[in-house]
Amino acid sequence: MQTDWIWGLVGGGLIGTAAAIFLLINGRIMGASGIIGGLVDGSGRDSSAERIALLAGLVGVPALLALIMGGAATHLTSNIWVIIAGGLLVGLGTRIANGCTSGHGVCGISRLSLRGIVATVFYIGAGGLTVVIFKHILGVI
Repeated sequence: MQTDWIWGLVGGGLIGTAAAIFLLINGRIMGASGIIGGLVDGSGRDSSAERIALLAGLVGVPALLALIMGGAATHLTSNIWVIIAGGLLVGLGTRIANGCTSGHGVCGISRLSLRGIVATVFYIGAGGLTVVIFKHILGVI
């Protein structure tokens, strides 16, 4: 449908609003990988309830909307090993870059952070290169 882009616009607006509210209330950047990392390594014990609530919302709201609205068409591969490898590589990349798309891309760029801008340029470039290699050259996805 020609209006599918509206959902991306609405989603981006919601993520930006959530990031602004998180920063105003907590005085910290809403980076999902840092929030998860604090739960995994134990450094975020003092705010674990808040972290769990945020992550539950990040996973639960889209899942609920998919149930209500019937999900969305996707071109994701059916190869479960590619999906698992991709998830692990994204997780590894966020730890190496000390942040993820919500931390660097949404919050970093909006604050004109050079580190956030550079990280975003590199992960967008790496994502594009990965698609070219794995889809168009190797035919894996």
